[in-house]
Amino acid sequence: MDEAQKNHCTLDDLSTKEKAKVIRIDAKGPFKKRLLEMGFVQGTIVEVIKYAPLKDPVEYLVKGYHVSLRHEEAQKIIVERI
Repeated sequence: MDEAQKNHCTLDDLSTKEKAKVIRIDAKGPFKKRLLEMGFVQGTIVEVIKYAPLKDPVEYLVKGYHVSLRHEEAQKIIVERI
């Protein structure tokens, strides 16, 4: 495992106000297409805005838009902390 891969995690591992760069999406079919359409493409910077009161869903800032994802959805997005 190289140094960059050590810094990889899933989107749901991030804390509030933390930023990361999208590395890949580990999903298939319509769900992957939906994530790509929402802006979760390779190289995009994502910031965690806030967690809902019960910690699910989580609000993210992606390409200037606020997007909410459930933890199970965010687990499919591999990111690199920045």
